[in-house]
Amino acid sequence: MSVPLVRLFPLDLLKGFVAVGRRMSITQAADDLCLTQSAVSRQIRALEDQLQVRLFVRQHRGVAFTPEGERLFRSADGAVQQLQDVAAELRKRDGRQPVTVTASIGVAGLWLLPRLGSLQRRYPELDVRLSASNQISDLRADGIDLAIRYCPASAAPPHAMRLFDETIAPVANPALGATRVTSAEALAELPLLEFDDPRPWLHWRNWLGAQGYRQASRRGILRINQYDQVIHAALAGQGVALGRLELIQPLIEGGQLNVVTTAGALMPSPNAFWLIHATESPREDVRHVAAWIADEAARVRPGAAPDFAGRPA
Repeated sequence: MSVPLVRLFPLDLLKGFVAVGRRMSITQAADDLCLTQSAVSRQIRALEDQLQVRLFVRQHRGVAFTPEGERLFRSADGAVQQLQDVAAELRKRDGRQPVTVTASIGVAGLWLLPRLGSLQRRYPELDVRLSASNQISDLRADGIDLAIRYCPASAAPPHAMRLFDETIAPVANPALGATRVTSAEALAELPLLEFDDPRPWLHWRNWLGAQGYRQASRRGILRINQYDQVIHAALAGQGVALGRLELIQPLIEGGQLNVVTTAGALMPSPNAFWLIHATESPREDVRHVAAWIADEAARVRPGAAPDFAGRPA
């Protein structure tokens, strides 16, 4: 028998519960709802008081459902998603929805942002929102239309579009004088800029080992946790970075960065960049932005092309 409507808990509490359930994290749920962690925690406690059951248990990292919480989430998540979908459809009548595109901070800063001018010239009436985040989003739940993902082919969704591959090579500001490195001793005289990231192929140790070099920089390594900042440091002449050549192609073609030529310096990455749609039937504005991204990606030349990798310093 159903609970009478007058005795049903306040539905606003359900937003906090579903947000935590989707992320299994109060911190991330608070970010999604633009609330503080304490406010979301209070919502969960209020809902538990209303139902007189515990819905979550805290763990070392995040939270976990109780059996009662999992049962409620199975119903609540679907109901809230339906409400989100209906609200989106109704809002279409009030005007055009923005097209939301998400990408990592590095891809957004180095690849998307410098190209947005051409999108605005092609479709001046479009409203585009760029969401730069290193977290993988639930596209439909987060109201995101398109995502650029960085992953191997085996991890790409079935309908993902391959945009371009990735090639790794050292790059530096021409003013640094690092035109050619022929030995470990020569490399050791240069400051190295390291992307502080768990993927080994983006690390100097991996590149040095593949080239037969066994010695790192005598001048130390500067580690930076955002890739676009690594490239900004290289542009400022602060050291040599491992360049993801397809991402920074305009900087190389414009002479702001040079590929440091070494024997066998170009290394293919195991990952590629993919375009993912939130739905198989996107609205027209989303199709326009997706087509623009595909056109821009088609202009990216592989890093192994001789005139690209071997640009003189």
